[in-house]
Amino acid sequence: MILPVLIFLLVSIAAFGFAIKRYKDIYQAIHLGRPDAGLTHSGQRWKNMILFALGQRKMFTRPIAGILHLFIYLAFILTQIETIEIFADGLLGKHRIFAGKIGIIYPMVINLIEILSVLALIATIVFLARRNLLKLPRFRMSELKGWPFLDANLILIGEIILVISIFMMNGAYQVLQSANPNVYHPAGVFLVSSQTTQIFFQSVSMDWCVFAERFFWWSHYLVILGFIVYLPYSKHLHIFLAFPNSYYSDLNPRGQMSNIPSIENEVRSMLELETKENIPAQESFGAKDINDFSWITILQAFSCTECGRCTSVCPANVTGKKLSPRKIIMDIRDRAEEVVKTNSYSYTENKSAIAITDGKSLFDSISKEELYACTSCNACVEACPVLINPLQPILEMRRYDILMNSAGPQEWLAMFNSLENNQAAWAMSEPRTQWINN
Repeated sequence: MILPVLIFLLVSIAAFGFAIKRYKDIYQAIHLGRPDAGLTHSGQRWKNMILFALGQRKMFTRPIAGILHLFIYLAFILTQIETIEIFADGLLGKHRIFAGKIGIIYPMVINLIEILSVLALIATIVFLARRNLLKLPRFRMSELKGWPFLDANLILIGEIILVISIFMMNGAYQVLQSANPNVYHPAGVFLVSSQTTQIFFQSVSMDWCVFAERFFWWSHYLVILGFIVYLPYSKHLHIFLAFPNSYYSDLNPRGQMSNIPSIENEVRSMLELETKENIPAQESFGAKDINDFSWITILQAFSCTECGRCTSVCPANVTGKKLSPRKIIMDIRDRAEEVVKTNSYSYTENKSAIAITDGKSLFDSISKEELYACTSCNACVEACPVLINPLQPILEMRRYDILMNSAGPQEWLAMFNSLENNQAAWAMSEPRTQWINN
């Protein structure tokens, strides 16, 4: 029994070691962003995390997809109970270590897992069909070509293998617990596997039955380890990051945009209003690269599910323009990964900021045509099931382009000049406040 335990330990340590390195890279990528101001309203933030990450509230705006996703989500959560048992069995060289120790609760839990696994299998097949047979438009857009499209299929196929392994392992165990109860603790009747997969093992030798139970036990565990290693390379990282992302989501009302403090002071002075004190001078406005964003914006990029709900409701995209909010978020994530992978960053002398050193920027992957197509309507923000705000980075990049590059659409220049000269969007022959004196 020592050899199987050693193999189990070595495989587990190798998988976790490989995964931890990747998770560290993601942590570093997220913290390429600048520190965010102190967060308030912790009660509302906990509520958001419970409602939107745990409760998946926004998924049900599209009921069919929401219900199917719920099946997979619940099966994923409850299957971890069986995973804990598998891990304990592997460390101790046992079989079903919890069977017989918690009474009738054990078969109840396993049966619930099996029922949810059937529902998850149905949902997984439907999701595969939507992507590959029905070819829904939001899953066929240019930003999903190549790896993103393959990634979604791979994780769905992995879920199918996981469910099949559960049923085959349980079916074999149903036979073995009757044949050798001293080794295979009686665990009760598993309703689904006893009626489906058990039939495959009733007419084979005990040696083959033992082999099959171990084979699918290992298949189940290796798929789980595969998920742990694979998740940080996949959009399914949102399984974990949706929780902190929803906690740190923007609590401001839709449409409320943050001011640039130093520019706000200039405008106040121009309008002869009281100015704010202790506003630090700024050398740069808006965002050129990921280090100009808050770390929360980069966290949002790694939390993206690539579901495309944001793009499907974007009026600019719907009318044929190049803008896709999903692509903007994916580009931010890819840029952060590129900088960490190539080690193209350094800290300032006092380590208060990060400089990007590869000579590139987000403007190399996000075009001005995309940025200026945005109408700031917040439809993408409202649609996101994990509370990502694609509008924020779009506004920050537009601010950089206009304030630092003196650029922007030609059609906007007349408005800018009028705002500067008349404090109004329209050119007027007299001061904006003249009506007060009339």
